[in-house]
Amino acid sequence: MLITHDTRCALDTVVDLVNTAPEDESAPDGLADVAALEDFVRSHQMSDVGMLSEFDLSAVRRIRGRFAGIFAAPDSRTAAGMINELVAAAGTTPRLTDHDGYDWHVHYFAPGASVADHLAADCGMALAFFVVAGEQERLRRCEAPDCRRAFVDLSRNRSRRYCDSRTCGNRLHVAAYRARRKESAG
Repeated sequence: MLITHDTRCALDTVVDLVNTAPEDESAPDGLADVAALEDFVRSHQMSDVGMLSEFDLSAVRRIRGRFAGIFAAPDSRTAAGMINELVAAAGTTPRLTDHDGYDWHVHYFAPGASVADHLAADCGMALAFFVVAGEQERLRRCEAPDCRRAFVDLSRNRSRRYCDSRTCGNRLHVAAYRARRKESAG
């Protein structure tokens, strides 16, 4: 599957956005305040975003929940319906642009759109490409029992199981190794 630079950026953004949600009641929200949203926008180099407010923060949190639902969708028909709703509500206005040193690419959000509509349109379309390509199953949650972080499996054979093989994957492999050693010793 060919993934363009702007689609990859949108995928990274939507994964990071979904992963800002608290895992449970005791975990902190990665978008705790407007300053955290500003940091998120800056770190993802989102263009055409003006001053952010509490209203924007609330809207982005709602969009985040809807994106989380797409990662949990049981099938492509359900994911497609959820994506269609997000993208339609954002009032998409596809347009070609070349800014900030990037070659031609498509922005799906309307000029002057809110940050939530920006995310819904661009990230929604990036996820739509996966559904269209029959690759919706690549939108996953980490299989580690103590982690449910979202990720996009871009491995060649669709075999990635953990959000990060160096942390979640390694931790589980070490635990399995230790359990085998203990069993063989005991």
